[in-house]
Amino acid sequence: MARSTWNPPSPFQSTTVEWEGPPPPARLEVIEDDSRGILSENSSPDVPFRWGVNPYRGCTHACAYCYARRFHELLGYGAGTDFETRIVVKRHAPALLEAAFRRPSWRGERVVFSGATDCYQPLERRYRLTRACLEVCARFRNPVSILTRSPLVVRDLDVLQELHRHRLLGVSFSLPILDRATCQALEPGASLPKHRLRAIEELSLAGIPVGVSIAPVIPGLNDQEVPSVLRAARAAGARFAWMGLVRLSPCVAVVFERRLRSTLGDIRANRVMGRISAARSGQISGRRTGAQRMSGPGASWEATKRLFEVWHARLGFEEPAARRSPSPFRVPGQGRQLGLFGDKPAV
Repeated sequence: MARSTWNPPSPFQSTTVEWEGPPPPARLEVIEDDSRGILSENSSPDVPFRWGVNPYRGCTHACAYCYARRFHELLGYGAGTDFETRIVVKRHAPALLEAAFRRPSWRGERVVFSGATDCYQPLERRYRLTRACLEVCARFRNPVSILTRSPLVVRDLDVLQELHRHRLLGVSFSLPILDRATCQALEPGASLPKHRLRAIEELSLAGIPVGVSIAPVIPGLNDQEVPSVLRAARAAGARFAWMGLVRLSPCVAVVFERRLRSTLGDIRANRVMGRISAARSGQISGRRTGAQRMSGPGASWEATKRLFEVWHARLGFEEPAARRSPSPFRVPGQGRQLGLFGDKPAV
């Protein structure tokens, strides 16, 4: 079913559109990006990596809670259906990544794919930018972490195995929701939970270190599913696991609540929004900075953390493997190793 065009008002736009009649259906639009760089640097203490690679901006997975929606506003688009249907493609991403790795200042630090939007969203089948970027990482022996919701990652098993051969790789599957109906309500463009579990199993059987991300945890919606997700992921072969509390900037909170009410009904939406507020001491989109954004001071969040820790230990999940130091990074043809890792352990 086609969705109608709808976006919350953006503080970065001088005008907003109000339709006199029903809004037109949202149609997929691909915009080519002419960025001069591909590595984005992060300094926030709540994000456990410094460098990210995002070949795409916007995401057709259309997850209602995605924090990257607000970044779309910086491009002059909306955080609603614009984020889901106006996808920016960085056609030169592989060449830009190679150029970054050839700079004398690059020290071979880990790069994370999907720090914002999913690097294996459906357009990757056509553009193959993520695969090409991973091939660059393999040639330079640069460490990589991947976070995705898509079984499409299994397509690149050959490249993943080459990276893993040098102990350069970790793959995490985002699986916050097991219930099919709830998943389709909040993540309508993403693969079903059973397909993600199957992909975890395929990667695990191939020897790839794979884990599960229960993020976001949404109080009143999926917090009680934490043990079930951990059991299902462990049975499929996941070796490590982590989680994080939902973070809703103002524009994302509007999109999220609207989706809740339209798909799950007002009664359930009221309960969820109330529980999120309680977990964050009365704030939905308060001014929280640093590590506070991914956690909450409320008693309900502390109870969820304890629940996760108990099941994490009971099921025998491992801690992420320690990364090699110095980095195995080298410029092809030069045979040299560069740098020490100064960032946090890979997940």
